[in-house]
Amino acid sequence: MKYLIAALFMAVAPVLALAEGKSHKVAIHVDENDPQVMNMALNNVSNVISYYESVGDTVEVEVVTYGPGLNMLVAGKSPVEDRVSVMALERDNVTFSACGNTHRAMEKKAGKEVPLLSEAKVVPSGVVRLIELQEEGYAYVRP
Repeated sequence: MKYLIAALFMAVAPVLALAEGKSHKVAIHVDENDPQVMNMALNNVSNVISYYESVGDTVEVEVVTYGPGLNMLVAGKSPVEDRVSVMALERDNVTFSACGNTHRAMEKKAGKEVPLLSEAKVVPSGVVRLIELQEEGYAYVRP
């Protein structure tokens, strides 16, 4: 009986694994202060999530901004502020990372605090974050 149960489990396990779908991880890199590039990055996020959901898979997406691309996450300055806010509210599988090095440089140049969107997670370095994500198996996309 024990062997029969084990054999049944081994026969059903691959089918159950297929039913769960595959898991994906994507890092999207934005380093340009260009509304078209920022919108393309957000379109990439939406399209990737929609596709994988349509085939029964899951996906984690992290948008990493640095250099001029950090303007994507600057409160009151971002041309995609509303889209970022809505996307973050609707999706728990999307993260927006802001380069701490760039943020400090912006504040030093401005001589004052530069507020980021509440959805932004400050990371020490945008470039290092992209490296870490790729080492963790994230696919790399640059719109």
